[in-house]
Amino acid sequence: MKTEELKICGLAAVRARFERDPASIVRLYCDLPTSRRIAKMLKALAEARKVYRCVEAAELEKISGSLHHGGIVAVVTGAVSQPVTPDDVAAWAQAQDGLLVLDRIGNAHNLGALVRTAAFFGVPRVIITDEPGAARPNEAAYRVAEGGFEWLTMHRVRALPLFLRDLAAAGYEVIGAATRSGPPERRDAAAPKFVARALVMGNEEHGLAAEVTAACTRLETLPGTGKVESLNVSVAGAILIWEHLRKKGRR
Repeated sequence: MKTEELKICGLAAVRARFERDPASIVRLYCDLPTSRRIAKMLKALAEARKVYRCVEAAELEKISGSLHHGGIVAVVTGAVSQPVTPDDVAAWAQAQDGLLVLDRIGNAHNLGALVRTAAFFGVPRVIITDEPGAARPNEAAYRVAEGGFEWLTMHRVRALPLFLRDLAAAGYEVIGAATRSGPPERRDAAAPKFVARALVMGNEEHGLAAEVTAACTRLETLPGTGKVESLNVSVAGAILIWEHLRKKGRR
């Protein structure tokens, strides 16, 4: 599998990576106050002959490319988002894995916030698209996710409508988040018997693409007062993840 280097900023995100995969940390830079909080991490890096340095805030800003480095930057190697195969879909359905599917989410901060929520509620997989303009798991997304990327698997697909139809054929209820006029949930006895749920969140400005909407088994709209048209996608996602994808037994 291909790997690439990535800069992870912020103590929570770096600690989560260290807990899950310390060997993936290639280099680490931090300021003096933060160094006093990560003695165990620095000792492990020294024993593994990994480079780490205590530097000034200005140097951290240069290394991270951001003012929001949180006092620490880890350069890590990690797997690129994995493609999805038909065998994957069949295995996920059999395991009844909930899925969060993102249709052209364009803002890396929104991607990070959604991943943080998904990890918090135990969603094992997030699906993104290969389309231009779709946010990728970059430095900003990792910082906002506060370690969330370490506790789930990212996958990517090229043709999202086809993928959603494959999910439905495998037994998934594919729920599209619509900004307006989603039909009510089906509760009659004749409704299809789904084994798992996939939640599809759309682009911040345009919502779900028409072909993506058509591939969903149903749509859902969060009711509001009408004074504001919609919620931020990460806020709406948090509500719908709680409703549809949280792990069983978590109330």
